[in-house]
Amino acid sequence: MHPYLPNTDEDVKVMLDVIGLEKTEDLFKSIPENLRLKKGLDLPKEKSEIEVRGIMNGLASKNQSIDELVCFLGAGSYDHYIPSVIKHIISRSEFYTAYTPYQPEISQGTLQSVFEYQSMMCSLTGMDVSNVSMYDGATSASEAAILASVQTKRNKVLVSETLNPEYKEVLKTYLQFRSVDVEFVSEKDGVTDFEDLKAKMDKDTAGVILQYPNFYGVIEDVKEMEETIHENKSLLIMSVDPIALGMLKSPGELKADIVVGEGQALGQNLNFGGPVLGFMAATKKLMRKMPGRIVGETVDRDGKRAYVLTLQAREQHIRRYKATSNICSDQTLNSIAAAVYMATLGKQGMKEVAVQSFKKAHYTYEKLMEGGKYKPVFDKPFFKEFAVSCPKSVEEINSALRKEGILGGFDLKRANEKLENAMLVAVTESRTMEDIEKFVRIMEEI
Repeated sequence: MHPYLPNTDEDVKVMLDVIGLEKTEDLFKSIPENLRLKKGLDLPKEKSEIEVRGIMNGLASKNQSIDELVCFLGAGSYDHYIPSVIKHIISRSEFYTAYTPYQPEISQGTLQSVFEYQSMMCSLTGMDVSNVSMYDGATSASEAAILASVQTKRNKVLVSETLNPEYKEVLKTYLQFRSVDVEFVSEKDGVTDFEDLKAKMDKDTAGVILQYPNFYGVIEDVKEMEETIHENKSLLIMSVDPIALGMLKSPGELKADIVVGEGQALGQNLNFGGPVLGFMAATKKLMRKMPGRIVGETVDRDGKRAYVLTLQAREQHIRRYKATSNICSDQTLNSIAAAVYMATLGKQGMKEVAVQSFKKAHYTYEKLMEGGKYKPVFDKPFFKEFAVSCPKSVEEINSALRKEGILGGFDLKRANEKLENAMLVAVTESRTMEDIEKFVRIMEEI
């Protein structure tokens, strides 16, 4: 018997008698016969706890993390430095156990931490209001598309082909059940094809989603597209890298209506893919239709500063069937980590991370180009990621790099079949000159 399922045959019989069934199989009568497994699970013979632990540890030891490998892989998740103070603070029980505040006013500490996070995100993005929060960058982009459709009462969203491919897949899945059409705008030389955008823009276009910098690391020229989008009374949705905003123009300066993105770079571990943090910020006119939670500052009856959840009537609490979104949970712990990260670095620290990532990426790029074996895929300005054409398959190159303790770049053929033997290389402030020199040397030797 399983040590944590201590029901005897007599226990099972008593429970079945209470609900009027003869055998356990009767619990599954609603499942069609052709869907039921008619045999035992194909599992090895039972083992002791000691044996199982040994097997699991053996499997786990096959994994290698960025603590063991030097990482040049990005494509949406990045190896940025995480100050040790973050783990110290979010490991405190009052934060670590924080969940969706259903009785929010008694959770003043949680509300204040969220308020501080939202305030910093507004400052970083140049927007009026920020929520807390979406699950990840992909869901935040999808929620923004729905918000644009609700706000404009239009049923089509244009999405640049230079958006992260995982975001595109989630968008298609999300919007097919919201009666919102997704149409993709072609890419040209690594950026959004402006002519194709203009051709596909019409009176049904609720919004346009652009990535900044885009999936290839290229910094898109948003200004020209913004004018066309707003002339059509559509909304400009920008999916951004928050680290890049330490040195690039903010979406607010570029007149974005909604800003979304992946917050993993803001003090979050890679965590083998999650949990991470999706963020959303918008203009004031969209505040009442934003999904997620918004914390406001007020005073209590004694005149002391206090925090409250605001505009809840727009949420799933009351008008559930009319809600813009049905995201019921949030990433509070992740948002607190992001707030601690931004507070720890400050304005100058955020700028320093961006500048170092930018300079190290460009240094790596120039060193790779010097040898002549690698060629640029796109001749466009980039931030911390760049695409190079390789003399061999990316799979073969990455295999050789892995043997030398280096996690190589992303194989762009997985995102675009036309990009054969093309690698997307990411370089953050965490990479030392020794890391970069070793990477370039091995790439040349390969």
